[in-house]
Amino acid sequence: MRWGVFGVIGVLVVAAGCSGFTGSPSQPAGTAVDGQSAVDVPESAVTVTVTAVVDGDTIQVAYENGTGDTVRLVGVDTPEVHTENDPAEFEGVPETDASASCLRGAGTNASSLAKQQLLGETVGLSFDPNLDRRGYYDRLLAYVVHDGTLFNYRLVETGHARVYDSEFTRADRFYAAEDAARSDRRGLWRCVDSDAVTRTAIADGGSESASGVEIAEIHADAAGNDNENLNDEYVTLTNTGDEPVGLSGWTVSDEVGHQYTFANLTLDPNASVSLYTGSGTDTETERYWGRNGAVWNNDGDTVIVKNASGETVLRQPY
Repeated sequence: MRWGVFGVIGVLVVAAGCSGFTGSPSQPAGTAVDGQSAVDVPESAVTVTVTAVVDGDTIQVAYENGTGDTVRLVGVDTPEVHTENDPAEFEGVPETDASASCLRGAGTNASSLAKQQLLGETVGLSFDPNLDRRGYYDRLLAYVVHDGTLFNYRLVETGHARVYDSEFTRADRFYAAEDAARSDRRGLWRCVDSDAVTRTAIADGGSESASGVEIAEIHADAAGNDNENLNDEYVTLTNTGDEPVGLSGWTVSDEVGHQYTFANLTLDPNASVSLYTGSGTDTETERYWGRNGAVWNNDGDTVIVKNASGETVLRQPY
């Protein structure tokens, strides 16, 4: 089961009733569900290399001749990470500060997915006959095809994006995927319940965390076999305070003592860092535990965050 935890300073919002990363983990997203075509994958009109990820729905690419372009993914809208989110744009999400914070965390996760799947990769671009080739800010409007799957659809199917309303030809399938994701509370749709249940993150002794650091998401249940998909198991921390927080020497651990220690990291206000169980290249927003097996129990565990002095800052059961 997937659980997300969001909130304002010192308060973690726990969303309930979430499902796995995809409806059919054994199959590539956007290809087939129960033997039926989920969405047709268009033929690529041009091949490019992804050079940067602006956010979950916008990427920068390089053509074979060395020129570049900015691509806005057709039919999808991921929560903002560079500006404030308006919960009213996401059907059913309450118009509250807690919901806006929840959506920001979901936007960070969408950006992380795009980086993991697309950054540095060769992908195909395809265009919709019902849409202009370019939209606002002269960005190219395109479908992104990677490893035979339609990444635009994957974002919607897994709850990382809502459908952006336009006249694109695959709208019906995208809306069906969005309805299923919302019903299952996948990804950003956990924010529908962001005000339903709240728990206070407490340090040992019962005081609220004063650092401004919160557990923004606990993603314990990776798609498919957890031990074979370690980077779909992660915990995200967010600094909701007004000052940077140095996380060097801070630890994240579970109930049985598996422990990770942060090194050389400062979390700026409104910034987030996701700790992935598997291996990868550490950045300011992504850290990798480097384990060869899953850590977080799908049927419940506790995330324990301690500062460099060994004091418990956050303790969150799920």
